Amino acid sequence: MKLTCLNLSLFALLGLLSGSPAKAAPTDRLVIGAEGGKGLSIVDPAAGNQLLWHRLIGSVHDLHLLPNGNLLTQDGWPRLLEVNLAKEIVWEYDATKANRSEGDGKVEIHAYQRFENGNTMIVESGPGRILEVAPDKTIVKSLPLVVSKPNAHSDTRLVRRLDNGHYLVAHEADQIVKEYDAAGKIVWEFPVPLFGKAPAGGHGPEAFGGKCFAAIRLQNGNTLIATGNGHSLLEVTPAKEIVWKLEQNDLPGITLAWVTTVEELANGNLRFGNCHAGPDNPQIIEVTKSKEVVWTFKDFINFGNGLANTLVLEGEAAKNLRARLAKL
Repeated sequence: MKLTCLNLSLFALLGLLSGSPAKAAPTDRLVIGAEGGKGLSIVDPAAGNQLLWHRLIGSVHDLHLLPNGNLLTQDGWPRLLEVNLAKEIVWEYDATKANRSEGDGKVEIHAYQRFENGNTMIVESGPGRILEVAPDKTIVKSLPLVVSKPNAHSDTRLVRRLDNGHYLVAHEADQIVKEYDAAGKIVWEFPVPLFGKAPAGGHGPEAFGGKCFAAIRLQNGNTLIATGNGHSLLEVTPAKEIVWKLEQNDLPGITLAWVTTVEELANGNLRFGNCHAGPDNPQIIEVTKSKEVVWTFKDFINFGNGLANTLVLEGEAAKNLRARLAKL
């Protein structure tokens, strides 16, 4: 994909208009984002958020770059897609048709994960279960989720299988994170606290609650929770003590809204999504544990105010993806 100097200047200008990162991105960094309606896109922050690749998709709440270079995403709440860079569907799963019986209620999917053995974890909200399905879509394993009032849209947000075979589940509606063991038994849970503040409706900075979006297990054994409309990150010990938190207005010049995807980097920094925060705020933020902002990403041209799912590539991963894109 070759660009003229004029095109590069235009991309740089667009990046400024859309709000380029507050701190310069490494030149090898790429951002992959999935947003319902806007689509699945790969952009280059160092080139003014130049759009490198795009495929239109519907509603989405999870996103993975697979070892084979394909993207595992979704196109509407019940339908998963594995797509290659040629934009071809190489595998799909429709929860309204696969492994369903006549009369079954509404089902949505808000979390999934491809395992090393080629099977795929699919978490069904509504039926309230974690499935592991083979490539031919047959069920290999099924575990029930414990929810107070089953709801196809809000039983869960992200779910991840841990290295020990357990499952860390963000239960959005119940506002609690639960760890299930390999047999489906709850072995740990943490209700998201409101810290004495009254709940408030909405999706932006004005909203408030404990509708957690994600949880990960940190290198130190603690659990990091992205609290969704709680506008925060919480680090919680196995004994359920909060030992670190990042709140809505802790970062100068940045307001947090719906805090979504989160990852711990090798250097201990945290990178997370800031959804529904409006065009004055970044959509991805990287911070140190001392709450220093290391890098931000904002692009309200290729993405919008509902960007909940992102992947940031750098080093060899970004280099390899650039090489594959150049061959298209």
